[in-house]
Amino acid sequence: MKKWLSIMVITSLAITILSACSKEDKESARSGTPVSVKSTEAPVEAVKIQGKVTLATNRTDLIETNLKEYAEQFHAKYPDATVEFQAIKDYDQTIKIRMASNELPDIILIPGTVKNSDLPTFFAPLDDLGLNDRIYFKDNRSLDGKLYGISSGSSAMGITYNKKAFQLAGITEVPKTLDEFLAACEKLKAKGIIPLATNFKDKWPLYGWDQEAYVVTGDAGLHNSMAKQEAPFAVDGPHWKAFSILKTLVDKGYTEKDLMSTNWEASKKDVASGKMAMYLLGNWVVPQVIDNGSTTEDVGFFPLPLDNTGNAKAIIASDYFYGVNKKSANLPAAKALLKWIVEESGYSDFAGFIPVLKDKKPVLKQLADFMAMNPTMIEMQADNDEYLAISNKMQFDTSAFAQDAIMGDDMKKVFAEYDKKWQDAKKSLEKK
Repeated sequence: MKKWLSIMVITSLAITILSACSKEDKESARSGTPVSVKSTEAPVEAVKIQGKVTLATNRTDLIETNLKEYAEQFHAKYPDATVEFQAIKDYDQTIKIRMASNELPDIILIPGTVKNSDLPTFFAPLDDLGLNDRIYFKDNRSLDGKLYGISSGSSAMGITYNKKAFQLAGITEVPKTLDEFLAACEKLKAKGIIPLATNFKDKWPLYGWDQEAYVVTGDAGLHNSMAKQEAPFAVDGPHWKAFSILKTLVDKGYTEKDLMSTNWEASKKDVASGKMAMYLLGNWVVPQVIDNGSTTEDVGFFPLPLDNTGNAKAIIASDYFYGVNKKSANLPAAKALLKWIVEESGYSDFAGFIPVLKDKKPVLKQLADFMAMNPTMIEMQADNDEYLAISNKMQFDTSAFAQDAIMGDDMKKVFAEYDKKWQDAKKSLEKK
């Protein structure tokens, strides 16, 4: 397994390196002035940045704030170019439909179900942006030596919590074992505080439980390993162990009382106020809780303990990858916008991400506290085409899997049904 991401995280979060930001490609272009975009292989012809660029995003909460400011800042740098951000609620499903109908905006966040072999069909190579040697996850969305996707940032999976809620419940230390975690939940419940917000109805926030299965097994390529298996959803397997913890939380009343009436946007205010105490999500949610009424001092972040060994473990994974529509009518402007977002916007800072640029350290204090617990970091590998072919064939949705496992009367039956769907999908593909 590659060690570069662990080195990046530990080094950056320990804040022991000096910022060494490159000064290349930082010069602003003026109206009417050609912009030279550098490549790691060869320089491309200078072009003028102009026209309207549309970018599809899942950040519906930012459309009237940060993203609006981004459009203004980019227009100020390139007066002949404008930006429109399209915020989409049911993002992955909507974008997949638009991909099928060839109606993509200029830049999208590439859904995780898109196979790397399909990247050239939809997206333009990005090697001419001069970023190849400066970013992490370069190989995750590349094919035949060409870069097609650039990570928007990465995050560690863990528990974001309200420190005041913990204090009110008499919890003086973050839990280091599963028993301690469940005991903390009981104390919170006794104080009338909802221990964990699942956002069960919205479904997508449950993706973290699939990632915790990686932590259970220690396999950074768990999904890819599953592609080689006939029955990946075995009882006592990694998903079973991770989902069992979620089911315990639900059965003991440590989550929302009515799972089918949960609300993502409202939950951020509830965690910020202390009505709810915790999330299991990536560290990107930390600034969102702060923005919804809390303070930096009152929000913490720690690894979810999955057993009673006391050995902290966590997975780190890339968030969405940006891709540029190869059929964009304003391809140079779209590429210029993506380069600006990566290098100059500061998106990773306010989004709470670990930056994709190697020479930029994260600013989120909670990440430094998280790493101070010395967790073993598992570097999540990208899903390969073999896994994606099977999961797409059976329409495997990891968050829906978590829903079914928890809501079903018999979790063993649900897992058996998923194994059957997996086997049928594999056999169908083998016949082709």
